[in-house]
Amino acid sequence: MSSDLLASWRFWALLSAVFAAVTAILAKAGVEGVPPDVATFLRTIVILALTGGIVAAAGQIPDLARVPGRAAGLLVLSGLATGASWLCYFRALSLGEASRVAPLDKLSVVLVAVFAVAFLGERLAPLHWLGVGLIALGAGLLAWRA
Repeated sequence: MSSDLLASWRFWALLSAVFAAVTAILAKAGVEGVPPDVATFLRTIVILALTGGIVAAAGQIPDLARVPGRAAGLLVLSGLATGASWLCYFRALSLGEASRVAPLDKLSVVLVAVFAVAFLGERLAPLHWLGVGLIALGAGLLAWRA
């Protein structure tokens, strides 16, 4: 794998999308007969072990003590939001079809665009807003199919 590819945000974003898709399918199959909160807890333990191992293997454990207070607070809040998202996602998967739950969950893409403009001062061109609208429309069509 070339270093250009490894330094590309697009590569990592697409890989994230692939793993998110696999996650939805495995989670839907795995949540069958398991309480959604228990499923979320088990998934969280695995993620904690995996990322803990990566941080340890990379020799980054000392970096934990150097995280600035503001960054730590924001990351803690992000973690709480992630936990809430996962709990809701697993609950939705336990109640609905993965092919309908996942697209609705991906309305987060639309919300990220709106929140990035509102809270981070980012700007989107009209063409980008069209894309955001099409994502919203597509998610709605997939979630509420006849």
